[in-house]
Amino acid sequence: MPETIQSVQNAKVKEWAKLSTKKGREKEQAFLIEGAHLVEEALKSGTSMRAILLTEDYSLNANFQQFLSNATTPIYWISQAVSEKLSETETPQGVFAVVEMKQHRLAELTHGSPVLLLLDAVQDPGNLGTMIRTADAAGIGGVILGRGTVDVYNPKTVRSTMGSLFHLPVVQADLLSTCEELVGQGFRLIATSLEGAVFYDEPVYGGPIAIIIGNEGNGVSEDILARCQTKVKIPIFGQAESLNAATAAGIILYEAVRQRK
Repeated sequence: MPETIQSVQNAKVKEWAKLSTKKGREKEQAFLIEGAHLVEEALKSGTSMRAILLTEDYSLNANFQQFLSNATTPIYWISQAVSEKLSETETPQGVFAVVEMKQHRLAELTHGSPVLLLLDAVQDPGNLGTMIRTADAAGIGGVILGRGTVDVYNPKTVRSTMGSLFHLPVVQADLLSTCEELVGQGFRLIATSLEGAVFYDEPVYGGPIAIIIGNEGNGVSEDILARCQTKVKIPIFGQAESLNAATAAGIILYEAVRQRK
């Protein structure tokens, strides 16, 4: 029988609550996810979990119940008060899981002729999550996060990935040295830029390529741009000053995929 936890003062609850901070996540090498969809995606992917938490009155749908019945992870029934303490949303969904961080390496992403997405100091958690979700949908090889990019395990980022975080390798690395390493392996670096750029649908996106999206306000840093063989821009036909960074990433990724198909 699953253990029941009623009090927010319970030691396990205090331990789980610490995962709401980056410091707590890094110390435990784990993060907290919320919602049936995210938990189900994590279970489907075989991601290592330390605990699954359910409110006592939580109504399980048939599919989720099937995944849960096959889980080897410890399950805890929690009170509404505990659910509210752990939740990052206004209306707690009543289902959580403590998930172990998975450490990926660049070498896992560079086999064959992949398309990779590199992010230079992207700071909005929703943008980052959407980019990971889009990269997963486009079927690219992986995402590399440079220094200054928001924590991939930020709760808003995790929610925005809609489960794609469990399907796509995400590497955190120094972007400058990563770019040099990729060029040494025959990759072409394609970055968004307003200066010295061609329209995004002009280059040929063949072979191993890395598409680089920069900071929402400042774009790709100059030292990264200096190492890029190709710079691209997206035309603005209306009155908008610019495109959202996640939207720009989606347009360019899908152009690359369209050509390669």
